[in-house]
Order: sequence, then C-alpha cells, then structure tokens
Amino acid sequence: MSGYNRLMARFEARFGSRELFPDLEPRAYLNHAAMSPWSLAVREAMRACMDDYGRRGLGAFFSWHEQRKRLKDKLATLVGGAPDDLAFVSSTTEGLVKIALCFPWERGDRVVVFDGEFPTNVTPWQRAAELYELEIVMLSASEFRVDKERALERFSEVLERGVRLVAVSTIEFQTGFRMPVLELSLRCHAAGAEICVDAIQGLGAVPMDVVVEGIDYLVCGSHKWMMAIDGIAFVYAAADKAAALRPHVAGWLSHESPVAFLLEGPGNLRYDRPIRTSIDFLESGSFSTVGCAALEASLDLLLQLSPESIFDHVNGYLDMLEPKLVQLGFESLRSAKREQRSGILSLAPPTDVDARAIQKAIAEAGIFCAAPDGYLRFSPHWPNVLDEIEYVVASVEASISAASTVAR
Repeated sequence: MSGYNRLMARFEARFGSRELFPDLEPRAYLNHAAMSPWSLAVREAMRACMDDYGRRGLGAFFSWHEQRKRLKDKLATLVGGAPDDLAFVSSTTEGLVKIALCFPWERGDRVVVFDGEFPTNVTPWQRAAELYELEIVMLSASEFRVDKERALERFSEVLERGVRLVAVSTIEFQTGFRMPVLELSLRCHAAGAEICVDAIQGLGAVPMDVVVEGIDYLVCGSHKWMMAIDGIAFVYAAADKAAALRPHVAGWLSHESPVAFLLEGPGNLRYDRPIRTSIDFLESGSFSTVGCAALEASLDLLLQLSPESIFDHVNGYLDMLEPKLVQLGFESLRSAKREQRSGILSLAPPTDVDARAIQKAIAEAGIFCAAPDGYLRFSPHWPNVLDEIEYVVASVEASISAASTVAR
C-alpha cells in the first residue's frame, strides 16, 4: 500500500457525521456554497506534502508531479471526461479568463451570458468582447426557473440569429436553480455554438457528466462543494475544442517537452518548441502542489460516498428544512422538480425583514449560512445531520423580530 493510501485509509466519510471536522465551531455549518471547512483528511494530505518538501526540497517535486496525474484520473471519474482533457488552474475565474482569451473568436461573434450569474462567469466574456470586438447578449437566468419552456424558446430564438459561445453556470448561486445544461448544449450544437459551464456551485454534490451533457468546456474551483481549499481549480475541454484554442496565455510550461533543457544536458535550451494542443497548455507555470494534495484527499472522500448519494442526502436535509421555513413566512426559490435542484435552498425573507440581519443573528447562535443579494441561502453537505434542523428553524424564528426592526 502506498504512503498516500495508508494515509487515506484512516479517514472514512459518513453521512451526517462530523468526525472528520472535530474542531468545527458552528453548530450547523450551512455555507458550503461559499466555502467548505477543511476536513482532517485534507489537512493531513497537505501536511504530508509540506513535510515531504521540508525533508527533500526539489527531490519531492517529482513525486508530487506524479500525484497530479493520479488526481486527473480521479477528476475524470467525477466529471466523465478523459484525464488528458483536464488542466489545473488556480481558480474558476482564472480558468474562465483563459478560455475567454484563447477562444478562436472572429470580430462580430456573439456571446450569450445570463443576468443573475455570479460575476465570475460574466466579466471574462465582457473583457473578451472588448478585446476582440464581440457582441454580448444577456438573457435572464431567472426566467428558466419561472418558465423553463418559454426560456428555452427565447434561447433558441437568440441562437437562430447566430451565436458563437454560451457561458452558463450549472447552478445559479442566488437561487440554487439547476440550469438545463443538456437541453442548452443540444440547442447550442444544433446551431453551431459552443457551451462553457461554470460548475463550482454543483460539482461534488450534484452529479455531472461532461460527455452525456454535451459540455465543451467546464471550469470548477475546489473550495466549495468539492470541499478542498481555495487556490486550486481545473478546466475540462473536449479534445477538439482544446486543439482549436489560440494559446494567447501560454507560458514556459505550455511547450512540448518544456523541461528538457533542465534534465537532458546541453543544447536543449530552445524557444521554438511548439505549444501543446491539449488543454494542459493552460498549465503555463507553477501552481499549487499543496492544493492538488488537498483536492485529491477531498475528492477521495466524495467518491467514497458518490455524488448521487450526496445529492440525495443534501436534498433530504433540505426537504425537511424548507417547509418549516416557509411556515415562518419565507418564500422558497427551490424548484419542485428534482432535476432542477442543487444543494442550495434560497429563500426570500418575509416583508420588511432583512436577510442580512437574520444571517448575522443566527451566526451568533452557531448557524453559518449566507445572504447573497437579499436572499437567505442554506447549503448543507454530507457531514450535516438531520437532527440539527429543529435548532436551525428555532434560531431563524427567534431572529425574525430583530431582523424586522433592523429593516425599518
């Protein structure tokens, strides 16, 4: 058994158990859509990496370089693609920026983005539009939640006028609504458009398959539902799409055989080696070895349980929490349809009640959630236990009068 396997054999992920989070202070941590706490497995994997570098310096580099290949194999299992179609970057934002800058645009191309998206999946396309003289078309994400069929009709009408690329998040961060990615991708491809998906609000707790769903590009950071740390993310690109990208953000490690001049003796220092046509040309320089160690450890825990089972556990939790909060006067934005759900429950507070004040009040009671743009957002994961729900509801109820006073 390898040293890594011996390390991970100590850790078992179990639904409704905080054994791997023994010093987590909040009584109910319901903010995985913002950032997950680090499990013991993640911390021990990082410590093993740091200790190895402390002992061996550069000698440790080659061992951990092999770890990245192993990690790509596991990520491919999670997303349904091939390991060679993956590249590491530092964040979802960096991945989207690189795709936006390297996409083979032509002047006048049209890009579809969605109102209501987190700015990560809008700003890069806006900047590409400025640089390459593109046209941005903004559709409403909320329309898909209200009337999906009408929204798809509107989407098709836009595609008929000519679109080069559609950028969409698989889960809308405010509402938790799961966008119909497969239906969007089918319509995109029929119209000659490509689709790029920001998966950070779903991957890890929502099953996804880039091949089945027809995704051309997918980008995902690891510090939310993947339950690792910030500073490490990955990009998927279908092989033919990656080969068509223009390497505008290439660096020294983007070349074929980039380190030959360091390892193979004199005469190998050249600047004319071709840039790789696989998506890993985006790995243009050094990136977080510790982040890769953390991501593998968290991913192993997720794969122990499976995204399908995690989705069931999280939605079982939300199925119990949602009606109790609705009874208190909140309006739920969660879809009634399973295929449109995620790990997020967002609620509009009662009239004249400030969601931020509720968030602050229940935080003092040990309940961590979020309040993006006026909504109260709960996002549990596999460690959350159903027994905490009554305490969450009681704390929210107790906070409403104080929050109402703040609002006035």
